[in-house]
Amino acid sequence: MADSQLSAAPRPTHAAPHAAPHPMANPGYGKRTAPDQLAHRADDFTHLPGREAAVAAYVDRLPDGADISVKTLAKHLPYGQCALRTALNNLQAAGHLRRGREHVAGAGSARWITRTWFTRTPRDDAWWAAFTRGDVPQEREPPTRSRAFILLAALGRTTPALSLSHADCVTLGPLVARWFERGANDDEVRRALTTGLPTQIHSPAALVARRLRDKLPPDRTPAPRRTALRILECATCGAPGRPEALPGGTCAPCRGERGSQGRSVALTANQVRTHAAAARAAASHQHERTRACPSTPR
Repeated sequence: MADSQLSAAPRPTHAAPHAAPHPMANPGYGKRTAPDQLAHRADDFTHLPGREAAVAAYVDRLPDGADISVKTLAKHLPYGQCALRTALNNLQAAGHLRRGREHVAGAGSARWITRTWFTRTPRDDAWWAAFTRGDVPQEREPPTRSRAFILLAALGRTTPALSLSHADCVTLGPLVARWFERGANDDEVRRALTTGLPTQIHSPAALVARRLRDKLPPDRTPAPRRTALRILECATCGAPGRPEALPGGTCAPCRGERGSQGRSVALTANQVRTHAAAARAAASHQHERTRACPSTPR
């Protein structure tokens, strides 16, 4: 037992103060931060074992696009590749990480690329399933003041003649919101309200209301975003599958469930056409993930 504890403990490193910065992955790859995370807290990873907590805290600090392959992490953390592979799989089971592929389009071409999504806020399987569909539930509490209210309330700081009351900001908020709905940003709204003001302003609220109505820009909102196209992979064998077939990020055969004949759940004809490219790409990487590796005591 003592030997196991010692082997799982972080190895001291004297090069940390002068360690090279963590490298970035090839463009388009590397870490991707999952959306709608809660703010940083001191106890973000206290529910995890020591090794997993240390790895999670390190990955959380890395920017998007950082290379978080086990080979690279092993050069910057006091753990071997096998221990890191186990730790990442445990983080996946705990809801902090998912591996998969995402269909991206740009520059006249479209392709499937490898993704590793990380979140300091642990998510259950239902959340990850919604994420693959591009339908992420918003869990954070809404702000007590709207973006429009904040903009109006701040006008008096730079333009005292346009100082508004709390009631004015509440009343005028929907008019500002219409500008935002049409693609205008904060600076455009402020310029429309503060440029070329008359010498005397008897009613700031009336002037602001009139300008918000009269200068309302045409609709410049971009076309609706297309539905996200993502697919998750088993943490153990790398086989792609639907989220509901990968609870905890692991497929049924790798969980040891009896009666499981294949490594992924059968897909419908439409799903086959959608995910065929991802399945072929995943197969080319499967040999690396299934490479024999001695288990590391925890």
